[in-house]
Amino acid sequence: MPTLTAPDGTALAHHALGDGAPLVVLPGGPMRASAYLGDLGGLAAHRRLHLLDLRGTGDSAPAADPATYRVDRLVDDVEAFRAHLGLERMDLLGHSAGGSLATLYAARHPERVSRLALITTAVRPLGLCATPEDRLAAARLRTSEPWFDQAYPKYRAWLAGEADYDDDVTPFFYGRWDDTARAHAAAEPEQTPDDPSDRYYEGIDNALDPAALRAALTRLTAPVLLLAGELDGGPTPGLARRTAEAFPHARLTVQPGAGHYPWLDDPEEFTARLLAFLDGTA
Repeated sequence: MPTLTAPDGTALAHHALGDGAPLVVLPGGPMRASAYLGDLGGLAAHRRLHLLDLRGTGDSAPAADPATYRVDRLVDDVEAFRAHLGLERMDLLGHSAGGSLATLYAARHPERVSRLALITTAVRPLGLCATPEDRLAAARLRTSEPWFDQAYPKYRAWLAGEADYDDDVTPFFYGRWDDTARAHAAAEPEQTPDDPSDRYYEGIDNALDPAALRAALTRLTAPVLLLAGELDGGPTPGLARRTAEAFPHARLTVQPGAGHYPWLDDPEEFTARLLAFLDGTA
């Protein structure tokens, strides 16, 4: 298992899959081990995926200073990863909360990004977050599902802060609630350590200025793709469209029938859309 040393001495693990031009991948969660990404629906058959386990997750060492789990503090780890891979510029992909990290990296190091793909991402440092109303509106698209009647009241209560999370609501995060999705969801608790996850966005709303971030992103000349799932509540396609507006050269694509993990819902469709963007053919 390859490792690198972060600027503060933390040992970071990373994993490489597939062949082809390199694609650096930042996981979401927040702070979920990169194993949940798998081979991104077969994308590794076309690209060499370099998946980083963020500090304190997966095979990476925990941070000596827990404050360094905050998303803006992780930008230096991404830059160290790029240098470790020997890439002058890189294609960069961030999923979900990892898209916030990828965006902060692109704002700080725009010259190092050749293409940026944000998968089911609403960038919280830009002040963009899915609301309970967003999530419930997306949930109501699933009324024909056999699990909906039992799950929806629990989902509504959880979003209102009236009840703890119940596993019955998990299907709302997937476009297809099948055995693959069940196994993927069952692995989440073990793959997501509590302390790093809780600290990822801790204090970020006061630490970062969305207007300053938007101004910094005007220097980004790289093409940007935002891929949203049609059935995802966080972000909805509408919120993803608002996120795309923060970038000078961005476009939105919406994958039909997909939830928050679109490479599981329709691997072929996901891979085709990503490759068209990465190869510059669409």
